[in-house]
Amino acid sequence: MSRSALFEKGLKIRKEVVGEEYVQRAFDKAGDFGRDFQELVTEFCWGASWGREALSRRDRSLLNIVMLGTLGRNAELALHLRGALRNGVTPDEIRDALIQLTIYAGVPAGVESFRIAQDVLENPETQPTAPSKGPKP
Repeated sequence: MSRSALFEKGLKIRKEVVGEEYVQRAFDKAGDFGRDFQELVTEFCWGASWGREALSRRDRSLLNIVMLGTLGRNAELALHLRGALRNGVTPDEIRDALIQLTIYAGVPAGVESFRIAQDVLENPETQPTAPSKGPKP
């Protein structure tokens, strides 16, 4: 698969999982300086990794929730919690994944992850609107 085909595959998956507005906003905010980074993330994270077929998107979402919560990457955790809901992960499954995180990553990571998850579950569509400037990716 050519590099541009992987980018297109990744762009499609990224928009489906985290939402078209978020992706557009990420490219808009990147500007000239960060555009290469956004293209890299889209191509390799979303195209080469999320584009693989052995794990479902639902399973990938659960893995990401636990990894991001463990690492304390709170903004990305909130983003991927919303993506998990889009991918069919239930609130009960999110809760159990976060309990698993708490046992293996520690109570402080669990406390923060539960706080973020509760906020997302109470306000699943709360995201700033995408800026209208810049070319579409």
